[in-house]
Amino acid sequence: MIERQRTNRQLGDTGIILVGPKFPENIGASARVASNFGISELIVVTEEVFDQERMLKMATHKAAHLIREMRVCATTAEAAEPFHFLVGTTARQGRHRPQDQTPREVMAELAPLLAGNRIGLMFGPEDSGLSNEDLDLCQFASTIPTAGFSSLNLAQAVAIHCYELYTAVHSHPFAAVPTSAFANSHDLEGMYEHVEQALTRLTFLHDTNRIYWMRNIRQFLGRFRLKKKEASMIRGVCRKLIWHKGKEQDMASEKEHPVEEATL
Repeated sequence: MIERQRTNRQLGDTGIILVGPKFPENIGASARVASNFGISELIVVTEEVFDQERMLKMATHKAAHLIREMRVCATTAEAAEPFHFLVGTTARQGRHRPQDQTPREVMAELAPLLAGNRIGLMFGPEDSGLSNEDLDLCQFASTIPTAGFSSLNLAQAVAIHCYELYTAVHSHPFAAVPTSAFANSHDLEGMYEHVEQALTRLTFLHDTNRIYWMRNIRQFLGRFRLKKKEASMIRGVCRKLIWHKGKEQDMASEKEHPVEEATL
């Protein structure tokens, strides 16, 4: 009982993010799974208004509170903002996607980070999965290994990841006090915006290579698990670069078009 209470406390700040789900039943079934494993928040990224009764039917009374308290967001970035670490689930592989791991491998890395940090498990639409833009927000990519046919029901994928996280927390020593303050998604996205602005002013980024280089920069910096103070420092450096580049351009413009002195 004590062990279960400890695990539930650690999972209390974990959230399930469903991006563009197609069926209310899958939302309800995902809520039921989240409740089974002590996860306290359900977030849905959608513009649709789903039938609450159909969601509640699959959630059952045990998880009804997650449906009634469900947060609905217009964009994935908005849903991701409060979380310090995000796991993007995907069956697709690609050169420019985060290095994929199994759910067990990902959760083993996440378990020591739970104390004092918010963890988000992100799942894409049933028919297409998460986009590259969604995965840009994630520090981890998780792929469920299957024998040939890789497609799983949304609630099944949620269940596998929740179970692996729950198991990983059980096997990891409990850290009651966080050792550091990591940057959350809101902090990181602000930092990446300044990095992109600075690199654009320095002419390193152009419209033809912007997505490629920013995705690589995200993956590179994401490996360092930046703290809030470090993300703020990088933003400060970028702001200074932008300011100096602006001054250089102003000085160059003055040399090309000097202001004529007024004649007496």
